[in-house]
Amino acid sequence: MDHTTPAGGGSAAAPTPSGLKKVVAASMAGTIVEWYEFFLYGTAATLVFSKVFFDAGMSELTAIMSAFVTYAVGFVARPLGGIVFGHFGDKYGRKSLLQFSLVLVGSATFLMGCLPTHDQIGFWAPTLLVTLRFIQGFAVGGEWGGAVLLVAEHSPNDRRGFWASWPQAGVPGGNLLATIVLLVLTATLSDEAFLSWGWRVAFWLSAAIVFIGYYVRTKVSDAPIFVAAKEQTEKVAATSYGVFVVVKRYPRGVFTAMGLRFGENIMYYLVVTFTITYLKIVVHTDTSTILWWMFIAHAIHFAAIPLAGRLSDRIGRRPVYLFGAVMAGGWGFYAYPMMNSGHNTVIMFAIIVGLIYHAFMYAAQPATMAEMFPTRMRYSGVSLGYQVTSIVAGSLAPIIAVGLLEKFDSSVPIALYLAAACAVTAIAVLYTRESKGLALESIDLADAEREREHQVTSTASAGVK
Repeated sequence: MDHTTPAGGGSAAAPTPSGLKKVVAASMAGTIVEWYEFFLYGTAATLVFSKVFFDAGMSELTAIMSAFVTYAVGFVARPLGGIVFGHFGDKYGRKSLLQFSLVLVGSATFLMGCLPTHDQIGFWAPTLLVTLRFIQGFAVGGEWGGAVLLVAEHSPNDRRGFWASWPQAGVPGGNLLATIVLLVLTATLSDEAFLSWGWRVAFWLSAAIVFIGYYVRTKVSDAPIFVAAKEQTEKVAATSYGVFVVVKRYPRGVFTAMGLRFGENIMYYLVVTFTITYLKIVVHTDTSTILWWMFIAHAIHFAAIPLAGRLSDRIGRRPVYLFGAVMAGGWGFYAYPMMNSGHNTVIMFAIIVGLIYHAFMYAAQPATMAEMFPTRMRYSGVSLGYQVTSIVAGSLAPIIAVGLLEKFDSSVPIALYLAAACAVTAIAVLYTRESKGLALESIDLADAEREREHQVTSTASAGVK
């Protein structure tokens, strides 16, 4: 059962809770760090890994596709991380799990920068790369749910969409940081030096920024609503939580969240990952120019997400999300021809427009998903809905796009693929109930009532037997 009755009836905005900005900063700091590392891998998969960790005898597209397969491993690991972190995050708290995920992803990324190449150790090079990528994906899988919930559970009901969108802005923020580092390295080093050792510096830098993110996260605490729910769970032994319980009790929320995620996730990785490949292989654009385009696009995306989040508080989650899904569905049909034009301004505009459409979906996502589940299993619910979808969406999107490009030598099949994915998300939006202004406490009260009814029914059934 979904609960969509807004809390309160007044029009005046509630005051911003004390310490909320610090909570937002802590969530964003870690998110920027973790996604810097995750997307650094995505960019390096095209620019570096296809040349360094795989057999030099492969064709260029085959080598890139092989690199994207290792990229996909991180997505396969993310649901497992979401399940594990979700379970313990609902049990012990959001903060402690977020700190652990940060250290884990930072260690894996640093070690990637230390790996020997294919020429040095052969098959073991991609094997070790895949292992570290799995660990990286596992950690990132646990990061998202905790980061957005830490903010969402501290936020006032009438501005949850705005405040909870800020950790989402940390994703392009991390990508922006990774792009800046790569721009500096490619501008100051020759192509030979960058491929030989320069790319490693970007991965080693993760150690420094992990310390910053970890320190910031030590300065916040879990939201009062979580503390109260945790105490209640400890008092009532029969009260349960975790991934299996959330699937059993809130299947609609889980599957709707997966649908909401599907088109959004594919859209994002086509724009920020496959676009680099397309511009490099089809348009024959140099690396530095591509990185500058992505830098500008990520900066605009970063600014657009909170604006779309605020809009979701004003007009509702559903219209904002639906607009993004519909517009994203048509993007591929004109974006790739715009890239084929070879004009810098036209190409950059195509990328920026794609990320703005994505922002309408991505900004509304945390509040929408948080408002689907009670506090005692919210971390598990949002992590499961968000991360499981990435296996068949974001992880495969660059691989499918490269395969379609290689087979048909045309961008039209890629555009059709994106349109179909966004149609799935649009349908999910139509099945989502509007939750703008909803009090999270009302979800917990309704959940407690359902739990009591369930226990009464179970006791009665046991008595009949």
